[in-house]
Amino acid sequence: MNELLELVKYGERENVEFKEYLTESHLKEGKRQSLACQMNHRIIMGKGIAYYVIGVSDSGKMKGISKLELKKSIDILNLIAKEIEAKVERTEIYNVKNGYVALIKIRKEKAKEHLLIGTAGHVDHGKSTLVGCLVTGKADDGDGATRIFLDVLKHEIERGLSADISYAVLGFINGKAIKMKNPLSKSEKAWIVENSDKLVSFVDTVGHEPWLRTAIRGFLGQKIDYGLLVIAANDGIMRTTKEHLGILLAMDLPVIVAITKIDMVHEERVKGVIEEVSRLLRNVGRIPIVIKRYSEVLKASESLSKNPLIVPIIPTSAITLEGYDILERLIYLLPKRSIESREFLMYIDRIYKITGVGTVVSGSIKSGVISEGEEVFVGPFPDGEFKRVKVQSIEMHYYRVERAKAGDIVGIAIKGLKADRLRRGMVLSKSPPIAVREFDAEIIVFTHPTRIMPGYEPVLHCETISETVIFKKMDKEFLKAGDRGKVRIRFKYHPNYVFSGQKFIFREGKSKGMGEVLKVYEYEDQKD
Repeated sequence: MNELLELVKYGERENVEFKEYLTESHLKEGKRQSLACQMNHRIIMGKGIAYYVIGVSDSGKMKGISKLELKKSIDILNLIAKEIEAKVERTEIYNVKNGYVALIKIRKEKAKEHLLIGTAGHVDHGKSTLVGCLVTGKADDGDGATRIFLDVLKHEIERGLSADISYAVLGFINGKAIKMKNPLSKSEKAWIVENSDKLVSFVDTVGHEPWLRTAIRGFLGQKIDYGLLVIAANDGIMRTTKEHLGILLAMDLPVIVAITKIDMVHEERVKGVIEEVSRLLRNVGRIPIVIKRYSEVLKASESLSKNPLIVPIIPTSAITLEGYDILERLIYLLPKRSIESREFLMYIDRIYKITGVGTVVSGSIKSGVISEGEEVFVGPFPDGEFKRVKVQSIEMHYYRVERAKAGDIVGIAIKGLKADRLRRGMVLSKSPPIAVREFDAEIIVFTHPTRIMPGYEPVLHCETISETVIFKKMDKEFLKAGDRGKVRIRFKYHPNYVFSGQKFIFREGKSKGMGEVLKVYEYEDQKD
């Protein structure tokens, strides 16, 4: 009883969770995933151990519940623990004034969390510099010195503009960030992947408007947990800022806002930009909270974990590193949002032909797990078929691993197909999926100068798929900006793999909208 009273006395914290009771409704897909993510995070924060107290309110009041409610709650926690490969090590039940309370200890061996954060924002607002400073702990020189750690193409370095998606890795050991001496070192990245107990991969996207399609691929093509929207204090909100925020919100991603370059402007200007950003967030149904002190981080992280509508706003400077300790701590405390037990699936983002290795495909794993030596299917090819290949090896940030799971960014060497037969947007799957040429979707039009009618041909972005489609049939005569409707959509050039519930974005010129796949039709039924 003393252990229970001690836990309740100090309230919920990094590896302690209070639950009044759990019911079958918590096993529905959305709540089940949320519970699994929460449990996994509590275990990570507790270095492999988490404590759940059942029959206690969030405030720590011993409410007590019936024997039946307690049994159901314990059974549900056991199911969730099994789902994340954890084990209920001990269950102690106490009789209190109004019923029963249980203390449950959960353990998971070799617990490691891998968070994916996608950066977004207007060109030259400091996305790459921000990430470069975070992973090195070094201040910038005011001329983008830390940006070189991410902009790896020659013309990117020369012009100071990112032109493609780049990646960076930040590792934590016992809550302390590992600062890299040389983020371009493959061996240093590999060491971090091997030794960290929490890993954060930054997917750094492109801010220049002509490359919006590349930015969209970064947001949709990776299994991102949180969006990090960067806004420079000297410029404030720009058109691309709104574009990127719209994409993040369309994907239902929680968002963190970093106000950069606060050293370049007066304090009043910083306040003005924060107010401007707060108004924009409120207008789209989000709740802004400004974090200026380190002591506020824990409360903010817990609030965001429980309510994804909350948006922390952190003022930062790459020159003085002001705000970086706050941002770093927030990132460490945030839980991974996506834990899925479905079968392995990965959309191909990049394709390489490497001497001595052969064909390598990279991307982030959407669901399930994959191990060296397993056979998978790749496709679809123009005829709608999927080819069987063997997984030769798997690498994550240049570190070879035997097994990878949902959310990991990996390079997979495959045997059985040449690189020139593959294209971005294909999938790897343990079972042969259904090739799709046509599907029904519900869409909403954000912007369009005239009317959208059957025959409209925008580019559709879904996962790493980026292809022209044709709007064939519509449930309305036409659609205009702000309208919602159902549409039969056909891929113009290739069959792809899409499935019900997937979100996508379509664009053509300055026209944009988003949609959700409702129903797919097998390729065999759609051949011309």
